[in-house]
Amino acid sequence: MIQFDQVKKRYPGGHEALNSVSFELETGAFAFLTGHSGAGKSTLLKLVMLMERPTHGQVLINGRNLSRLHKSQIPHYRRNIGVVFQNHHLLFDRSVYDNVALPLLVSGYPARDIGRRVRAALDKVGLLDKERQNPVELSGGEQQRVGIARAVVHTPRILLADEPTGNLDPALSEEIMNLFRDFNDIGVTVLIATHDIALISRMGHRVLTLENGEMLSSASAASASLVQPEIVQPEIVQPEIVTPGMAEQTTTAKPDLPHG
Repeated sequence: MIQFDQVKKRYPGGHEALNSVSFELETGAFAFLTGHSGAGKSTLLKLVMLMERPTHGQVLINGRNLSRLHKSQIPHYRRNIGVVFQNHHLLFDRSVYDNVALPLLVSGYPARDIGRRVRAALDKVGLLDKERQNPVELSGGEQQRVGIARAVVHTPRILLADEPTGNLDPALSEEIMNLFRDFNDIGVTVLIATHDIALISRMGHRVLTLENGEMLSSASAASASLVQPEIVQPEIVQPEIVTPGMAEQTTTAKPDLPHG
């Protein structure tokens, strides 16, 4: 489903955001992308969204090389990608319903389909009764759920999230992650960028770890986040105990003097 093959991304000015990154996510996978701030997480997601193109290497989605897509093909491609941001990016001059409907309007969906899809998405995230409200009236967790509804309203095959729980408390974070798990359960491939190690450990999914633009590991949550570095105990050298008897035995004998 998602494959990176020796991908490099260098920006004007020489900054190398990604360096020879390779990994593969199967269809229907659920994985976390982690690393320090500036490690390259957002750049990697932008390459999948086709907001950026690689400087070198290949990004393949369902075996299709994204570098070969013409600009005119990008809108159709993005119908298969849902994106959830940390800061929601909601429009506060429009209702919850209108915010969720926006991607469908931009993509040219028929009006009869828009209402059905919007209400199905809002129902899935538990906000069907708030469709007429303005997002500013909602809590932070509810606003994030509106963002998720908007990301899945066109039933994408891939769902990306960039620090979706960064502004939420642990209880709300768990609630949002359960929504991602629900979508994964119906076959959606989910890739979430986060630095919340505790959350990653609780979820127990695969973890991709970036450091300074390089992929350090691509392993299970248990091996990636719970394995502690090996502590090497210093070797304790026991002092040699010399007894008086041993001292006499080890005393260097005087050489015999020649007889005159």
